[in-house]
Amino acid sequence: MDPFEKIIIQPLKDYLVTIVNTTNDFFPIIGKLIPNFSNGIWSYEEELYDTPSEIRFPDDKLDWSAYIDSSEKIVLLALHEDTCIGQIRLVKDWNRFAYIENIAVKKDFRKSGVGHLLLEAAEIWAKGQSLIGLSLEAQNDNLIACRFYVKEGFVLGGVDTLKQSANPNIDLTLYWYKIFSETEGTADEQG
Repeated sequence: MDPFEKIIIQPLKDYLVTIVNTTNDFFPIIGKLIPNFSNGIWSYEEELYDTPSEIRFPDDKLDWSAYIDSSEKIVLLALHEDTCIGQIRLVKDWNRFAYIENIAVKKDFRKSGVGHLLLEAAEIWAKGQSLIGLSLEAQNDNLIACRFYVKEGFVLGGVDTLKQSANPNIDLTLYWYKIFSETEGTADEQG
């Protein structure tokens, strides 16, 4: 039996607030993405580091109640048995995208499909809000995450050289987008 077969994706509830940040594990920094903009199209190359490192984002200290039962924002948790193994946090953005504020999967559950399940659930939520796609930002040195976004159908839509000016370790902020196809929809909508 596949141990990941029993993963449940569910919205954050009051009784789950204490486990939201448990997904915040260290992740590897193995290289960076080097973007190029030419003829109106973004492309990129990868530069691998000689010596990989690890980093962990600080725990989020948010008013989690604002994400519970809201039509403007949501936190979706991936639960396996009684353990929170992943989370994705979304808000409706002014540009009709669902902006992914955070996506995280516990280290032991990465590369098992949990991130994919979270993005699928995010897409369902976004479509239910009549939004046109998903968007997120990532630092260019988070190469593994960038590879994951590309695998999940995101495209590079822009680069910001100033957003992380206060952080000398980050060169670029990359903006990723997944625009829903106009032909997507439920079987009922398609005929």
